[in-house]
Amino acid sequence: MAGRAIQLKEEGNRHFQAGDYVSAEALYSKALIADPGNSTLYTNRAMARLKMTLWDSVISDCNECLKFTPDSMKAHYYLSQAHLALEAYEEALKHALKAYEMCVKTKDKSLTAITSQVLKCKKERWVDQDKRRRRETSDLEAEVIALMERERDEVLNGDGMLDSERQEIREEWERKMEIMGGVFEKSRAAHEQRRKVPDWAIDDITFGFMHDPVVTKAGKSYERSSIVEHLRRSNTDPVTREPLRIEELRPNLDLKQACDEFLEENGWAVDW
Repeated sequence: MAGRAIQLKEEGNRHFQAGDYVSAEALYSKALIADPGNSTLYTNRAMARLKMTLWDSVISDCNECLKFTPDSMKAHYYLSQAHLALEAYEEALKHALKAYEMCVKTKDKSLTAITSQVLKCKKERWVDQDKRRRRETSDLEAEVIALMERERDEVLNGDGMLDSERQEIREEWERKMEIMGGVFEKSRAAHEQRRKVPDWAIDDITFGFMHDPVVTKAGKSYERSSIVEHLRRSNTDPVTREPLRIEELRPNLDLKQACDEFLEENGWAVDW
């Protein structure tokens, strides 16, 4: 049965490479019937289903794969993409980070793509949180103004008040509400102001925002994926031109924490 599964998988791969994802999915499904314990077949089918935007099915396949192979980088990577499409931002980021961890551990060449997915998840999560913050602020402003109007009306409806006194009270409350509206507007303006990305957060190879900075022997920090890609082409330090191996890179934990904290409040920086 395993031999039949391999044959079906290879045929599915050919259809996938040709862009025929429906046929590829069908062939991977047949292969799974022949070999239901093969975790690779689940990620193959999940990959085809990703192309077909069958998000729930992708999640199901990847979860089955993880029962057999808990550290499957591909399963976590595909799970991240499916959850992100379904706007489940926390789950998407969790699986992207797990895929990244596995990628670094196995020295897989997908590091750049998975780094991009991590940053995309962080950005989309921030955008969602920012929208909710805006809605909550708008709702709060409307609620505060409504309370002020109610209190003003209660005062104006009092007995024994001259028209001139009522007019004075109206003007006083108008000023108060204008001041309150100004407070909310300043808060929005301060939040929406796009700040410059600090130089220490920028990778000098790709000029992108750093997610996982590592430091060289010369003391210079780079995004892990970009410096690893550079060292695969040339085993030299980009600045000093001295010999440098991937194994000599060290995590810059303080810089990573600073980058994470900045990105938490400034998700737009991903696209800087």
